[in-house]
Amino acid sequence: MTQLKLCPLRSSSKGNTTIIFNRTTKILVDCGISGKILEECLSCAQLPCSSLDGIVITHEHSDHIKGVGVISRKYNVPVFANALTWRAMEAQLGKINPDNKRIIDVGCEFYIKDIKVNSFATLHDAAQPVGYVFEADGEKVAVATDMGRVTEDALAAIGGSHTALIEANYDKNMLEIGSYPYELKKRIKSDCGHLCNEDSGCFAKALVETGTKSIILGHLSEENNFPLLALKTVENIVSECRNMVDGFSLSVMTREGQLLDGRKTWSIASKHIIKN
Repeated sequence: MTQLKLCPLRSSSKGNTTIIFNRTTKILVDCGISGKILEECLSCAQLPCSSLDGIVITHEHSDHIKGVGVISRKYNVPVFANALTWRAMEAQLGKINPDNKRIIDVGCEFYIKDIKVNSFATLHDAAQPVGYVFEADGEKVAVATDMGRVTEDALAAIGGSHTALIEANYDKNMLEIGSYPYELKKRIKSDCGHLCNEDSGCFAKALVETGTKSIILGHLSEENNFPLLALKTVENIVSECRNMVDGFSLSVMTREGQLLDGRKTWSIASKHIIKN
């Protein structure tokens, strides 16, 4: 049984937040949902907001920071972000206790209690976007969404993770024929936009070849993707791996906060997800 766990609570263009935890430490990656919804999610998972030890921020877009200020103030939770991200998001958060404003350097590790945290640069249209790697209890997990292209440095940082949350934002054909204006489509497809399902599949395959045992697909576009399409596209590419670890699992996070693995769907707050 793994001791360090990664559980996405919400992952879509409407809001993103993931909890990383072990027996002693609870860390949120982003909080792009309301404080009320977060409280409900964590209460169902028997991980109350009062147990949070920190919130680490990937970038300043509203679907990643909507509830950060509220949660930090209400529960006295430290917020960790690099200097450029702080500059871009601070006005949106409202007043934060100065003691809870923690500025970190990209690529420099730090600890939140007994969990080692390290950020790595990503390509996205934000001030200084990052992903995160967490290590404790002999385990490594990673969060890597909101990137238009996977760099060698990002793959090196995430490689070897037991579990990784990566994005499968859009299907190419759905985006092309969809209602988005041309400039928005261009932005999404750019190196500073998002990953399509095929690119996510190549990313997942590369991670599997480093020994990653569990991959969760997230940040699906509401208009330009749907869970089974993302899952099957990535699954077909990953199936080409020759050295897949025993027990490998691939699942996709729906916009409703559920995990789908092609056979069944369950609530992320269920005992199955939290305890296994």
